[in-house]
Amino acid sequence: MGPESFADFYRAKRILVTGGAGFLGSFLCEKLLAAGAEVLSVDNYFTGRRANIAHLISNPMFEAMRHDVTMSLFVEVDAIFNFACPASPVHYQFDPVATTKVSVHGAINMLGLAKRLKCPILQASTSEVYGDPTVHPQTEDYWGNVNPIGPRACYDEGKRCAETLFFDYQRQHRVAIKVMRIFNTYGPRMHENDGRVVSNFVISALRGEPITIYGTGAQTRSFCYVDDLVDAALQLMATPADVTGPINVGNPNECTILDLARKIIELTGSSSKLVFQPAPQDDPKQRKPDISLARSVLEWQPTIGLDEGLRKTIAYFERRLVEGDLKR
Repeated sequence: MGPESFADFYRAKRILVTGGAGFLGSFLCEKLLAAGAEVLSVDNYFTGRRANIAHLISNPMFEAMRHDVTMSLFVEVDAIFNFACPASPVHYQFDPVATTKVSVHGAINMLGLAKRLKCPILQASTSEVYGDPTVHPQTEDYWGNVNPIGPRACYDEGKRCAETLFFDYQRQHRVAIKVMRIFNTYGPRMHENDGRVVSNFVISALRGEPITIYGTGAQTRSFCYVDDLVDAALQLMATPADVTGPINVGNPNECTILDLARKIIELTGSSSKLVFQPAPQDDPKQRKPDISLARSVLEWQPTIGLDEGLRKTIAYFERRLVEGDLKR
């Protein structure tokens, strides 16, 4: 299912995007508008930024609302994308209680809204529900290996509980749900201080500063460019009601953190040196999605390779550095 096939699904529909000013949410708003939808972005701007959606404000089909999804929301829409939640350890560990509330209370409020409106709702879940996996690559039927009391649990368990709520609302209230498990995604508009590996490495390389690798660098991740990820979300929402997920969305091409650092140094022409620090608690050693289900159900797979995506991401941060827009 390509963009041309789901365009009719969104044309003239009113779509709510929670976390709409965030990294992923802002690209989702853009693509929904391009598909002919009317879009309501809801964000409390904890990690989202007005700058991410500033270019959309003049569009008469776009509306931005400042609102925290842990509070009830009463609007009239045809579909809901629930993307509201801090997604990097730096941000979700800043206030772990609030992070759990966003995942759990936010899910309850958005599911309640979907129940009242009888509209479909898509949950932006995460590969973190698999924890530090003992199965590789991770398939959707794997239940995970999560520390429920560790420093990452506010996010990991919050997202796991949100998935529980989604499926219980479907079983108990017949809410039309979609659950997408997002693996590492990168691209322009990433927050420069979110602690995520791609933005950290790119900014350090552009500044010629040491690049810090936690652990040996042998741990792996699979990096999906933002455009590919958002296309998958749009396609999943447009599937028939019996397609609920959970469904893995990410790039199955595995890369070690050490190789990623070396690649970014090469692409930026940087003189940065590598420095090593101890790995943080519960940091997954391997992360790679099995996307067989996405390939068969959505006819989706990533199209943008790591080098191409990194060049676009580097160009974004390079421009912001030139403009003096990046704070140390």
